[in-house]
Amino acid sequence: MKFLQFLLLYTLINPLLVQAQEDMENLNAEYVFEVRAEISPPEVMGQSSDGVRQAIPITGGDFSGPGINGVVVPGGADYQTRRADGVTEVEAIYMIRTDDGVNINVRNEGIIVPGENGGASYIRTTPRFNAPVGKYDWLNKHIFLSNLVVKPERPGMVFVQIYKVL
Repeated sequence: MKFLQFLLLYTLINPLLVQAQEDMENLNAEYVFEVRAEISPPEVMGQSSDGVRQAIPITGGDFSGPGINGVVVPGGADYQTRRADGVTEVEAIYMIRTDDGVNINVRNEGIIVPGENGGASYIRTTPRFNAPVGKYDWLNKHIFLSNLVVKPERPGMVFVQIYKVL
């Protein structure tokens, strides 16, 4: 009886495992848009049980990409915790508004790994969107990855390049 249960379970799951393996072999991403977020100096909260915490206010900005453009709504923040190993965990929570007036909540979590000479050797985040049903609800139905770029010639701004995992 147990063998028959195993055989039935295997025949149900095996096609899913094969498809998952094929998907992993063909993992690709597609550029979606870039956020150019204006930020203020950090508000340092200090040492906590998790590490040193700070919040960086997000004061505005804009975003653009194929088929989606708009502004960053002031009032969000990037909450950061620098752990004992030097890695900084980030959690940016903010809202964007498309050119046609649709508000979309963004929660972007990731890590910053310190590099040599005070820079970062690795910065990656995983933005999640909460868009209303309609034109932009495709943002609710995919996994996204992003790079964060700080440009010395543009102080007070962070550039977030967002990609959809295919």
